[in-house]
Amino acid sequence: MWSSFWRSRDRFSLDELRYLIDQLQKVQIVNNDNKNFVIEALRSISELITYGDQHDSNYFDFFMERQVMGEFVRILMVSGTVSISLQLLQTMSIMIQNLKSERAIYYMINNEHINILITYSFDFRNEELLSHYISFLRAISGKLDKNTISLLVKTQNEEVVSFPLYVEAIRFASNEDSMIRTAVRALTLNVYHVGDESVNRFVVKAPQADYFSNLITFFQKQCIYLNGLVSETLKNPNSHTTTAIVNAVDEIEDNLYYISDVISAGIADVGRLITDNILQLLIFPLLLPSLQLDAVNDIQIGASTSLYLLCCILRIVKIKDLANTIAASLFCPPEAFVSDSETTLKGYVPDHGHETQQTENKNVIEVDGCSNNIMPSLSSSSPVHLEDIISKGVSRLTLRDALLSYITAGDDLQVLSSLRMLTTLLQTKELDATMLDALGILPQRKQNKKLLLQQALVGEDSREDQFFLSGRGFIRDGFSCELDGYLQNLKVLDALVTLFCRSNISPETLWDGGWLLRQLLLYSEAEFNNQHLELLRGLYKNYTSALLEEARGTWPDLLVTVLCDEWKRCKRAMEAPSPRKELKCMFLPLDKPSFDDVLPSESSFVAGERMCKVVKVFVLLHQLQIFSLGRALPEQPPTCPPSKIPENSRAGNAGLDVSGPKLGSELRLGCVACMIIG
Repeated sequence: MWSSFWRSRDRFSLDELRYLIDQLQKVQIVNNDNKNFVIEALRSISELITYGDQHDSNYFDFFMERQVMGEFVRILMVSGTVSISLQLLQTMSIMIQNLKSERAIYYMINNEHINILITYSFDFRNEELLSHYISFLRAISGKLDKNTISLLVKTQNEEVVSFPLYVEAIRFASNEDSMIRTAVRALTLNVYHVGDESVNRFVVKAPQADYFSNLITFFQKQCIYLNGLVSETLKNPNSHTTTAIVNAVDEIEDNLYYISDVISAGIADVGRLITDNILQLLIFPLLLPSLQLDAVNDIQIGASTSLYLLCCILRIVKIKDLANTIAASLFCPPEAFVSDSETTLKGYVPDHGHETQQTENKNVIEVDGCSNNIMPSLSSSSPVHLEDIISKGVSRLTLRDALLSYITAGDDLQVLSSLRMLTTLLQTKELDATMLDALGILPQRKQNKKLLLQQALVGEDSREDQFFLSGRGFIRDGFSCELDGYLQNLKVLDALVTLFCRSNISPETLWDGGWLLRQLLLYSEAEFNNQHLELLRGLYKNYTSALLEEARGTWPDLLVTVLCDEWKRCKRAMEAPSPRKELKCMFLPLDKPSFDDVLPSESSFVAGERMCKVVKVFVLLHQLQIFSLGRALPEQPPTCPPSKIPENSRAGNAGLDVSGPKLGSELRLGCVACMIIG
């Protein structure tokens, strides 16, 4: 019988399909003698059905008439060999993926045999078999719509009680193979985007809802792994660990984009469930506690890694409640977020009220000093009311104060991480202006809009309801005067100006601080106070002297070129709509390797490195000086003395000498070359 299979026939013909099916039905058990024939028959049938779908409907009519789907299941049952399972799954995937006829697709899915194949106990210890199985499931999900999805579920009283395609797929959501994880995620998105209400209710019920908590738990492990890589790199930087960090960061960001895609499917219960899990499994127990200034032994993640992850979540997972909850948490002290293994977290309760899910969690968060009053406001199930949080807050050092402390006293990576956190909060459109104002990072342009809106709502003649004092907003009822926008903004400005005074921070990180300062003050005329201007002015004079020393040093012939180049680079950085680099660059080397530790101090390499750093900081301070005087930054280093600046400058408004910094005859930016050669 098997030898006749190889006789010459028209390969793409209905007779060929009839012959293959006839021979397949004669197989009672698959063994070594007929295994190859069965594999070839399965492969050829998929080709013929795909061909017939495009050219002749009689092919699929014959396929249905002979109930070939049932034969496929029977062959699987009598084979017991991996090779047959592999080919059968591949055959099914090819057919489902390539069928275009709605009638054919409907028949393939509206068949009890499809769910038998989905739930069959394959030996998934074979990685290739698992890969083909997941491809098979994904192929089915690609054909889902509101009509076909109903064919794959079982219902009772109009509620879905079984959905094998989804349930079997999410078992492999955390598989070690990234390709399998990607396929499972694509399948789940196909399910969510169908928009079937009964299916949507099914996926948020127990035990299916565990998928979302498992997703965040898996993400949590990736975060801890990234932190380990970062710690290792800080101790022993090399190309291997740097590459590993980039790969880990890419995967973390891919996970967050997937979470964002799930939320964008528009299933409200899923969005709230994911938000709650992110808060209760990741942010409260892991990320926020790591921001405390004094590290403790049981903290599993570093402050810089935590800040990076918070930035990623805010930037990618665009949920208003989540963003405002994270921001509101910054008003609590770091030690407030502690684990209580003896407490049980209340389960998620869907809005539709069909079922209450009770989920046990060993990492429930109690916020010390905030637990009874503030924690209800930090729930994603209801909007965050900042007035309640501030009025019930604590007087101890808050997470926001910790961020500013990192800027003023942390190392380079901590400074950069904190700056990026403030920048991300500033650029998060989901945050309310009131929240930004309370944090002290509401730009003046937005402050003015907010005040004008409040004036319009209250009415200009309602003096008793005025929200304003000395041009700054004071919110009645909800906020204490201790937390008014002016004082909070002043703290941020103090931290940034203090940052520029630090000599142990890389120039590139100082540039990021300059960018943030410019964003906060861009639209105002007198935000710098006397102390700020005096500090900046003194720093500028110090770096002017340092630049003069470099003009007498080892590299005077390159000083002008470096000065002009760094001026342009700094100007582009200051005027850019966003910071210079992606978030992942937080963990990469900020500067080229320093020669200080390997070469003598008099080495020309060390001198060149020192000269470049001096120029970068000098350029930043000079541009801040121009900016503080209310002027636009020129394309080239200016040659005219600052004494010609109009009287209505920021310095004049602050009560300082409006002539600004005087470079003197020793150094004029446009004439450095003359001085060097003199």
